[in-house]
Amino acid sequence: MNYRLFGRSGLRVSELALGTMTFGTDWGWGADRDECRKMFDAFAEAGGNFVDTANNYTNGTSERIVGELVAADRDHFVVATKYSLSTRPDDPNAGGNHRKNLVRALEASLERLGTDHVDLLWVHMWDGMTPVEEVVRALDDLVRAGKVLYVGASDTPAWAAARAVTLAELRGWAAFCGLQLPWSLADRSVERELLPLAAALDLAVTPWGVLESGELTGKYLAPDGRPTRSRPEHVSPRVNQLAGEVVAVAAELGRPPAQVAIGWVRQQEPGWGTPVIPIVGARSAAQLADNLGCLDLELSAGQLARLEAASAFQRGFPRSFLESDHVRGLVFGTTFERIAAHRRAG
Repeated sequence: MNYRLFGRSGLRVSELALGTMTFGTDWGWGADRDECRKMFDAFAEAGGNFVDTANNYTNGTSERIVGELVAADRDHFVVATKYSLSTRPDDPNAGGNHRKNLVRALEASLERLGTDHVDLLWVHMWDGMTPVEEVVRALDDLVRAGKVLYVGASDTPAWAAARAVTLAELRGWAAFCGLQLPWSLADRSVERELLPLAAALDLAVTPWGVLESGELTGKYLAPDGRPTRSRPEHVSPRVNQLAGEVVAVAAELGRPPAQVAIGWVRQQEPGWGTPVIPIVGARSAAQLADNLGCLDLELSAGQLARLEAASAFQRGFPRSFLESDHVRGLVFGTTFERIAAHRRAG
């Protein structure tokens, strides 16, 4: 495992993050404590130091297990958790981005984690109600109090993240260092606004859903490559077709399809010029070991092109407009290709 600087910070994190939404059986499909320890140990032995949880994962059990696992060497690990999601459905202040919920949620998380601080606190989801100023200032207060070391934004609109970073810079508050967002071969919508934002503001990117809930591993394909009759309704024919291409590339390489899907995301980093740190989760140590195998996988230019074509991604406005040959001609004349622009991301 190698390490990445976490965006605009000096924090060093492993090139993969361990996702712990599966830590605990409260939701009926996670891993028990023994299996969680096996996964954690395998991740740590591979050099992983970046562990991602949230206050609502398995009703708080995930944080408790993570706290137990890191306790013996707490300072070595970069522990990230999140706040925002409701923990009491009938209470309007028990969820959201506002200061009251932030303070309450963090105190509860610290107690479950058994620590006096978290290394990284994510705004879990943007609530669309709390003023940006309140969010950023409240987070800064907790950084100054030493209860949080770094802050980031998960599942947040580009405009809100951009405004938050700008406000923090202008007022000397703690600024977001990273974005957590869904990104996979099957869902590339973040490439329209959020990834250009991350590149422009030097924010680390920690993608979740890189396997599209396992669909990109071909789990809903029969041995002959056709969709299985047991395919759930939410699995689209497009994703299954894309999974078929992932499985084909994996067969060429003699690797599990999961490694190909994760590897594609990892290999997008140079094109964007910002750290890309996929979150990998699993329900068993064996499954996690398969996923960690992506660390020494290198897809060829031809394989990347095949996967790119299969994903059939449409950039949409404004990227498709601004990056068209016609518009570039209007803006740059005939000089575009002759400009060595280090800020030309994507």
